[in-house]
Amino acid sequence: MALILLSLTTLLLSIFLLPTAHAQSAPPPTPAGPINITAILEKANQYTVFIRLLNETQAANQINNQVNNSHDGMTVFAPTDNAFNNLPPGTLNKLTDQQHVQLVLYHICPKYYSIENLLTVSNPVRTQASGQDNQVFGLNFTGQGNQVNVSTGIVEVPIYNALSKDPPLAVYQVDKVLLPKEFSEPKPPAASPPPNGDGSGSAAKDGGAAKAPSTSSPGNGSGKMNAGFGLVSGILLLCMGLLSS
Repeated sequence: MALILLSLTTLLLSIFLLPTAHAQSAPPPTPAGPINITAILEKANQYTVFIRLLNETQAANQINNQVNNSHDGMTVFAPTDNAFNNLPPGTLNKLTDQQHVQLVLYHICPKYYSIENLLTVSNPVRTQASGQDNQVFGLNFTGQGNQVNVSTGIVEVPIYNALSKDPPLAVYQVDKVLLPKEFSEPKPPAASPPPNGDGSGSAAKDGGAAKAPSTSSPGNGSGKMNAGFGLVSGILLLCMGLLSS
């Protein structure tokens, strides 16, 4: 009987103590590493063109640096490979090197926006391309409920899927490439250079020319008066000489 009680006691102790021992020996969870935009896109398997452009323009490094080292966060609108395939032939090849960079930066906002934020933002929303060539490069958002549309002025597309939705980085799928309207508009004219002078130089010259007659007039009058006075004196002297003789 004592042997049976001992066996039961040992069994009960093993049942209650074994899970505790396992829980104490379980390794702590691995802390999350730094955010990497290309890793997020690679996991989705349909963004190879956009990933290539992000790397070629160094925009991927810019995104990673900001989201890992600042509090503002960022928002990325990622076109799928099908979106690039549906562009008119030669669209990307016709762009200059500067426009390639502007195109990629146009898909990035320098602030974190949730779907709810995008429904209430003031349009146009700044992008990383805003201000280049003295142009706006802004995005416009409309929608209701959980449906949000993004428009460039020549392209409009719904935002379907959030690849990353937690701060500090939001990444949204778009099924069209966001071509900025600035690419099809003439660039604003460069500011004209300031005039060489403010007009004071020419005014001074005119003033100097105007003063010349006024300074010479008194001189001419004085000469005439002196000549007249000499003539009168000569006549008086002649008369006195005649009288004395």
